[in-house]
Parts: sequence; C-alpha cells; structure tokens
Amino acid sequence: MLERLQHRLGLQTIPGVFFTSAGIAALFVVLAIPFDQAVASSFGQLTGWVARNLGWFYILAVSSLLIFLLGLAVSRYGSIRLGADDSRPDYSNLTWFTMLFAAGIGTILMFWGVAEPVSHFANPPFDGVKGGTEQAATDAMTIALYHFGLHTWTIFAMPGLAIGYFAYRHNLPMRISSLFYPVLGERTFGPWGWEVDVIAVLGTLFGVATSLGLGTLQLNSGLNYLFGVPSAGWIQVVLITVIASIAATSVALGLDKGVRRLSQLNILLAIVLLLFVFAVGPTVFIAEGMAQSVGDYFDPESVTLQANIPRKAPSALM
Repeated sequence: MLERLQHRLGLQTIPGVFFTSAGIAALFVVLAIPFDQAVASSFGQLTGWVARNLGWFYILAVSSLLIFLLGLAVSRYGSIRLGADDSRPDYSNLTWFTMLFAAGIGTILMFWGVAEPVSHFANPPFDGVKGGTEQAATDAMTIALYHFGLHTWTIFAMPGLAIGYFAYRHNLPMRISSLFYPVLGERTFGPWGWEVDVIAVLGTLFGVATSLGLGTLQLNSGLNYLFGVPSAGWIQVVLITVIASIAATSVALGLDKGVRRLSQLNILLAIVLLLFVFAVGPTVFIAEGMAQSVGDYFDPESVTLQANIPRKAPSALM
C-alpha cells in the first residue's frame, strides 16, 4: 500500500522510511499544539536530566572524536579521496567553506555568538562564580568557543566524512544506515537499516525545525527593535514562509547557482559585520580578549569546565 502511494505521489524515497518519519512527525505536531506547555515542560525536564547526568559523557565523546579526526587527518588514511582516485573537487576550499559554514552554524553564530557569552557573563552557570566578574567573563568565552569551535565542527565532520566515504568509495546509498553496513551487511537495505534512517530523519527534522524556529524569533525581535514590527505569531509565520522560500529556491537552483552564491553572500556579510565591529569597537580589547579566550579554549582544564556546566539549573543556560 505504501509503495502504491509512493508511486502516486511521485516520491523518490523508501516508503517505509518516508511515511514512518512523516507519520511520527505529524503525530508529534498534533499532540504538541494543544499541549504545548506540557510538552515544553517534559522536554525541559528531560534536557535537564541529560545535562546533569550525561554531560560528562557528551564532553568525553566529542573530545574523543575530535582527537580521532585530527589523528585521521595526519595519518596515511587522511589522503584517501572521497571519490575515485582520479577525482578532483568541484569547488575550491574557500567555496566549500562558505557552503559548510552557512549550512552548519551560520544562523546561530550571528545571534548566539554574542547572546550566549553575554548570558553566561551575567548569570554564570557555575556554583561560586559571581556574574560580571573577570572569572565569569573567562568562563563565558570558554563555553562559547566550545559551542562554536572545533568541538561543534567535529559533530558535523564525523558523520559527513563517514557518509561521504561509504557513498563515494563503496557506492552505498547516501543514508545514515550506510554507516552501519560493516555491522549489518545486507540487512542495511531492510527494516534494520530503515529504522536507523527513520531516527536520522526525525533527528534532522527536529533539529532544522529548532534552528528555523529560534532564527525566526530572533529575526522578529530584531525587526521589532529596529522598525517596530510587532512580535506576533502571524509575523513569525510570514518570516518562516519567506525563509523557507529562499532556502527552497536556493536548493532548487542547485549547488552552483543557488547554494554556492547564497553561501558566498552570507559569508561576505558576516565578514563585513566582523570588520565593522572590530574597527568601531574597542579594537585592542577585542584582540586581547580573543587571544586570551583561544588560549583558555585549548587549556586542558577547559574540558573539565565544560563537563561541570550542568551543576546549576538548566534555566541558567537559557
């Protein structure tokens, strides 16, 4: 039945993966809309529990993956091409960087790159640290660099590298389940693999929805502050529609005409903003603070610092 529906809709997908993922997502939305407060409270409690009890594991896992990727890059395996041995990149390193930056942390960096350290500076998430002090500022920048630095890119790079390897070196489908082919074998193309893909689809869907939702709220707040645009639900729906339309148009035009050009414009505006702040702000203070913060980020004690973040209530991190 699902296969017939797939053919009618003209979908180039695996019916079990697509309709299962769509059904679970739709069910979540239907339940979340009338019980939004209860759902928010439940997820808040779950997030707090994970932060308090598994924060150490998260830090350890990401740090271990970062070390693994760095070791992989300098080893003999770092020269393996993600494609045929005679293949060459379609774009320059700079172009790939702009596209990856825009797709990775472009949105959150523009807002939370400032809001997060300011929040931690005013309300430190560590016991015994007073807001507004030098220690609070040092901790705030260390946390921010952890969230936007090498550790964050490790989370992007690891699955991207693995998918690229199995897709272009072993001609497997470009799906998360392909990563499990050495373990599942041919079962990757059956229900076991589909289950992995459903989890991946839902994780990606809710992650994108979160980024889009937060970005929309931030944009609405900025328009309200600058131009008096009201902070209302219908305004946010319009913004989501505009953002989704631009993204859809960019994807429809393809990498060369759409994603590449939009990403280059994005990084250009980001650089202009960076230079403007650096030039008109306290330049020497910014330079000194940046050098100090990068040093603190690479300090081994910063790993322990990150692992202890959840000791206060999660509201301190909001």
